[in-house]
Parts: sequence; C-alpha cells; structure tokens
Amino acid sequence: MPRMLMQEASPEVHQGFIKIAGVIRRGPLDHRTQELVKIRASQLNGCAYCVDQHTRDARANGEEERRVHHLTVWRESPLFTDAERAALGYAEAATRREPVSDELWETLRKHYPERELGDLVGLVALINALNLFGVPLHMRPPAEV
Repeated sequence: MPRMLMQEASPEVHQGFIKIAGVIRRGPLDHRTQELVKIRASQLNGCAYCVDQHTRDARANGEEERRVHHLTVWRESPLFTDAERAALGYAEAATRREPVSDELWETLRKHYPERELGDLVGLVALINALNLFGVPLHMRPPAEV
C-alpha cells in the first residue's frame, strides 16, 4: 500500500501533472519514443510503479516486447533508431543530472523539430518528477502474475 495517494492528498497538484502529461501525449513527439523514454528514466530512478505502467502503455501502443527488454542495453542493441538513441541518451543524461554535451544536443536537433524537442525535454522532466512521487511514496505495481 502506498504511503499516500497524491490524487487524494493534493488533487490540484495531481491534476496539474496529469494536464502536462496530456499536453505532451497529444503533441507531435512519437508515442513509442515517449514510452521508451519514460520506461528508461523510471528504470534509472528505481520506480517500479512507473516501469510497470509505461511498459504496459508501450505494449498497448504496439511496442515490440523485445525492444522493451533491450532498453537496459539500448547502446549495444541494434533495435533502436538513431532518433530514439538520441532521445534515450538525453533522458539518461538528464535523469542522472549529467551535462548534456553539445554533440548530443546537435544530434537531438538533427532528429527532432523544435516543438518535438521541447516536448522531449518536458517529458524527461515530468517523468523524473513523477518518479519522485512513486519512489518515496512506495507506489508499487499490482501483484498480478
């Protein structure tokens, strides 16, 4: 059982996050890329609830099981496009609070128009914020087998 449910404890704050997520979801950034980024950041942050949720969402959007399994080794895997690699590289750097190199930024700009890049930056910030709810509040995925 989680320590607290944000939607009950602070519904306005919870709705604010949900609204931002909706704006990004409806934007032009590829939905498969969105889910891959959310899964990878959540893996790095140790948020089991978010890994479970976004893995399910990715599958529902037609993502291949094999690519989901390869996320932990995306740098070595041949299953991701150059654009996805750039997005995953950015997500990892930002999640780890590491500098984003000029080279990575230029690669991102090569693959993503300004609006998509803005949505990617917002998405990475948002999933990290949501992980900061999930981990300390002990949110867990359902125990389905």
